[in-house]
Amino acid sequence: MQINVIYVGTATVLLEIDGLRILTDPVFDPAGSSQVTQVEPNLEFGLYKQQSAALQPAELGPIDLVLLSHDDHYDNLDTAGRAFLPHAKQVLTTKAGSGRLQQQAATNVQGLAEWQSITLNTAQGLPLTITAVPAQHGPVELLPIIGDVIGFVLEYPNFEHGPIYISGDTVLFAGIQQIAERYAIGTAFLHVGAAQFAPTGPTLFTFDAEQALQAAQLLKPHTLIPIHFDGWQHFSQGQAEIEQAFAAAPIQPQWLIPGLVTVLEV
Repeated sequence: MQINVIYVGTATVLLEIDGLRILTDPVFDPAGSSQVTQVEPNLEFGLYKQQSAALQPAELGPIDLVLLSHDDHYDNLDTAGRAFLPHAKQVLTTKAGSGRLQQQAATNVQGLAEWQSITLNTAQGLPLTITAVPAQHGPVELLPIIGDVIGFVLEYPNFEHGPIYISGDTVLFAGIQQIAERYAIGTAFLHVGAAQFAPTGPTLFTFDAEQALQAAQLLKPHTLIPIHFDGWQHFSQGQAEIEQAFAAAPIQPQWLIPGLVTVLEV
């Protein structure tokens, strides 16, 4: 079958699956926006936005579901994205994130534990099953200050090539192998960009190009779509590095043009 996809920017993607409109990690603040988080007396992380979103919420139309990999990092949920959440019919995120958002009077938010699923029906009356899958947003020793993150797997009877996988912010770790063992992935949206910060030097907080290649070798998707690689100062790799890493790979990345509809065979 075919679905429509629009890449808005960073990890924000609009998916239209048989009339069900799904948005991932909403980020809409303008270029020049920033947030600096002090996590320890001598450790702070600065997030500086260099590129505006290709579309604003008013241009997206109604949203049935937001898939929010985590709520506590500005490049996955910024000020405008947070203000947008109440306008969606439903939001799925981490258990910890749902607690924080519900404290802010967000009543449409549900938290999912790893491997927990919910099922929604499309306009065709067919079940779309969404499962929270593991993600690890950096090295193990920093996870207490990084916080919880999940990815998502979407299963639907009309998908011809297999489920859709949205990685969330993650590095390569054992959970990717677990996902590969459980699912024959059809389409993989990988959060790349090799996110790095000055206080932690070369430490990776998302896939770099080589890790993305290794993840693709494990998952063996029919279609591979990199997202989360441009528009922010802490992204140390972009399209050129990813293309170089995949130059000899049997699968080639498919690039989405921000703001334009791409029709995907799924």
